[in-house]
Amino acid sequence: MFKNEVNDMATPAPTGTVEEPAFPDLTGVNVFVGGPIQHAIEEDGFYSPLQHALHSVIDAVKDTGGTVFSAHVAEKFGADTPLFSPRQVSVRDFDWMQRCDVFIPVLPVRGDTLLRTDGTHVELGWASALRKPIMLVTQQPLAPSASHLLRGLPAIADVSLFDVAAVAQSPAELLASVSRAARPAVAAS
Repeated sequence: MFKNEVNDMATPAPTGTVEEPAFPDLTGVNVFVGGPIQHAIEEDGFYSPLQHALHSVIDAVKDTGGTVFSAHVAEKFGADTPLFSPRQVSVRDFDWMQRCDVFIPVLPVRGDTLLRTDGTHVELGWASALRKPIMLVTQQPLAPSASHLLRGLPAIADVSLFDVAAVAQSPAELLASVSRAARPAVAAS
């Protein structure tokens, strides 16, 4: 069962005031943000809903002082993907996975089907084996096309589920969870 994160920062503002959510300081926290690349490249560019969702997560982590590892940024959202060999991508991404404190895969849904992403599922396996906290950002409830292994992942790994639309609207809950999950690893290093 996926963890249902509780937004402990959702205390209502007093009447007549507008209170901005307090974001945690992620200085020193390494976050690997993943998601489809090859199957998100379209004739007229990168699949825009995914690009928007990835930017929401990447910008939120960077804005709070965290370090982001992202193939989407390194490969300019598919524009430079042909410049990288499979070996380079595998070595780079596995290094990022070993060095990250939290893995955030963003899995978009097109129609009612998860967009194919073999690489992200490999990364989910790495994250699980390395005992990295996983903050899965996708449509809720999980798309019917999600595999048994993806649905069953919380049985063997630390997985939290976040709705992609809610994260785009406000990343506060996701950032608070990243901070809680990463702090023990950061303190130990």
